Amino acid sequence: MSKIEQIAKDLVMPILEKNNFELVDVEYKKEGSHWYLRVYIDKEGGITLDDCQLVSEYLSDRLDEVDPIEHSYILEVSSPGLDRPLKKPRDFERNIGKEIEISLYTPIDKRKKFEGELIEFTGDKIIILYNGERKEFDMKNVSLVKPVIKF
Repeated sequence: MSKIEQIAKDLVMPILEKNNFELVDVEYKKEGSHWYLRVYIDKEGGITLDDCQLVSEYLSDRLDEVDPIEHSYILEVSSPGLDRPLKKPRDFERNIGKEIEISLYTPIDKRKKFEGELIEFTGDKIIILYNGERKEFDMKNVSLVKPVIKF
């Protein structure tokens, strides 16, 4: 986490805690000629537009007071979306029993992607039901995990 991301995280936590929101992620990056500070939040039942506005206004005021960013940037506060990557233990716990897609750094059985039902997460390992059998993946070899969205 960069210094700017850490400052934004520290500044936004009071409003999140007050409203029982979860901080999913903070990212500060340049896209094209613009810098973006993005804050992704969530809560039980899902985040609303009003929730995002509340957090955005609060964080904008705090950032103006501290002024940690020397150049212009765009502040965005949003929900992480349905297909957000699973990163924290809580993300995995919420998705037990659901279909996930796992991408690997190093292939297993000549494959780098697996899809199956998440049946267990231990912190070090992800265990899915893949083609009717338990399959374990070491987190050190996992590059990305995200839910499978079916409509």
